[in-house]
Amino acid sequence: MEQSWNWWLGFNLFVLVMLAVDLGVFQRKAHEVRFREALLWSVVWILLALLFTLGIWRGWLADYAAADRGRVALEFLTGYVIEKSLSVDNLFVFAIIFTYFAVPKIYQHRVLFFGILGALIFRAIFIFGGLWLITKFTWVIYVFGAFLIFTGIKLALAKDKQIEPEKNPVMRLTRALLPVSTTYVGGRFLTRQAGRVVATPLLLVLIFVEFTDIVFAVDSIPAIIAITRDSFIVYTSNVFAILGLRALYFVLAAFLQLFHYLSYGLAALLVFIGCKMLADPLFHFKLPVGVSLGIVAVILAVAIAASLLWPPRKTSDVTSV
Repeated sequence: MEQSWNWWLGFNLFVLVMLAVDLGVFQRKAHEVRFREALLWSVVWILLALLFTLGIWRGWLADYAAADRGRVALEFLTGYVIEKSLSVDNLFVFAIIFTYFAVPKIYQHRVLFFGILGALIFRAIFIFGGLWLITKFTWVIYVFGAFLIFTGIKLALAKDKQIEPEKNPVMRLTRALLPVSTTYVGGRFLTRQAGRVVATPLLLVLIFVEFTDIVFAVDSIPAIIAITRDSFIVYTSNVFAILGLRALYFVLAAFLQLFHYLSYGLAALLVFIGCKMLADPLFHFKLPVGVSLGIVAVILAVAIAASLLWPPRKTSDVTSV
C-alpha cells in the first residue's frame, strides 16, 4: 500500500527540520564530538525510529488498514535494523578515510553531515529505481538475490583487504580536475589561492565518503527490498538508519577494532537476505517478518559476542581514530 503525498511531505519536512536543528544549533560552531554527546544523539535517533515504529502500529503516521499495521510496523523495524547493521561497515571505512587524510576531529562531523545529505539523495534514487525495476521486470529479483549472496561471500573472504584512497579512480579523477591545497583551511571545502578557487583536502574526503556510501547502497537497498516492497517503508527505514549514522560513528570510533568478527556477521546477514529474496519466487516460500527479524538479531548477537569473547591480537599497525 503506497502512502499519499502528505505523508511523504510530512516525513521529509521532519528530516529537514532535524538536520537544520543539528547544523544550526548543536553544530553551529565546529568542535570535536565527544563520546557523551554522540551517545546522546545515537539514543535520540534510535528512540525516534522506535517511536516511528509505534506510530505506524498505532495508525498515527501512515494510512495503513488496521489489519496491516502490525505487519508493516514489523517490516519497518526489520528494515531499520538491517540497514543500521549494514551501515556499521561504512563506519570502518570512514575511520580509515579520516585517519588516512588526517582529518582534524573538529571537522569530521561537518564531513559526515554533508555526506549524509548526499546519501539521502542517492539512496532515494536507488530505492525508487530498484522498486521500479522489480515492478517492470520481475526477473530482477533473481539478480538482486544472487548479488546479495555474492556480496556476502565476497565480504567474508575479503575481511582484511586494505583500503587505499589514493588508488581509487574517483580520487584520481578529482585530483586531475581540481587543484587541491596542501593543507586544511578551517572547515572549508573550497578556498582561494593565488586568485583562483582550489579544493581543500576536506573536499576530497567528502567526495570519498559520498562514493563509499554509493557503493554500500548497492548492497543495502536490495537487502531492504527483500523485506518489503512498500516504498514508504523502504525509504523511511533507510533514512532513519542514515541519520543516526554520524552519531553512531563517534560512539563506536574508539571500539571499531574490537568488533573484528562483525564483518563475518554482516556477510552472513547478506547471504541470508539474498536466500530469502530468492526463496519466494523459486520455492514459493515466504519467511514471516518476525522470524526474519529474529534471525537478523541472532546473527548480529553472535558476531558481537564472538568479537568480545575472542578479542583481536594486538599488532603494531592497528589504526587509531
